[in-house]
Amino acid sequence: MHTRLLLALVLLLPASHLYAWGRDGHTVVAQIADDHLTPAARAEVQRLLTLESGATLESIASWADEHRNPATSKWHYVNFPRGSDLHYSPDLCPGGDQCLVAALKRQELVLGDHHASDEDRAKALRYVVHLVGDAHQPLHAGYGDDKGGNTYQVRWQGRGSNLHHVWDTGLIETFGQAPTELAQRIERDLSHVASGGDVEDWVHESGALVSSPGFYPPRKISTEYIRTWRPVVEQRLERAGLRLAAVLNRLLG
Repeated sequence: MHTRLLLALVLLLPASHLYAWGRDGHTVVAQIADDHLTPAARAEVQRLLTLESGATLESIASWADEHRNPATSKWHYVNFPRGSDLHYSPDLCPGGDQCLVAALKRQELVLGDHHASDEDRAKALRYVVHLVGDAHQPLHAGYGDDKGGNTYQVRWQGRGSNLHHVWDTGLIETFGQAPTELAQRIERDLSHVASGGDVEDWVHESGALVSSPGFYPPRKISTEYIRTWRPVVEQRLERAGLRLAAVLNRLLG
């Protein structure tokens, strides 16, 4: 089907008929990571996941969202002041530890501590899988004055929404592929160059995207906006998956 027609049809579909970086985005990241684990890291992941019957890296990818509470809600993002250089500094983290950067580092320490209990490490694994994904969703490292795009209202699929939702789920929905298919296509088609770094680098990349020309659309999301930014979504999902694999290989290999 012609790309323009496909995008137009997608915009007309009700959200319930579409594939929903909500759950589906995190599943894609987890699958890409799973495909790049070393044998030793995979064995340790599987051992920790046996504490929950039938659990897989993909099935736990959204656990941190499903169990979000007032004590952990700030762990999923870091906000930059508008006009800043978008480089992370600890003063951006409320209380010194209540933001994505500090939370991910803290959970990595638990996951990599072989003296910690399996229960604590299995919980930390759930957070690491999820928070690495969050660091690569641009608006999880956006501006504080609009709450990472949550208060920037847009028209999406014929109804009111906000820019954060468009990036969390909407743009992924437009691919029209189940998470497994999307992950496989990304792995087949893209560069497989994650360029390393750590969480400070990843949130800087995300913030730089948010501040780039055209990231904030007119109030009505156009097919041109979708066409322009979907390749960026694919790249961020790929990098998140490859970098998550690198983290797990380092901590568990």
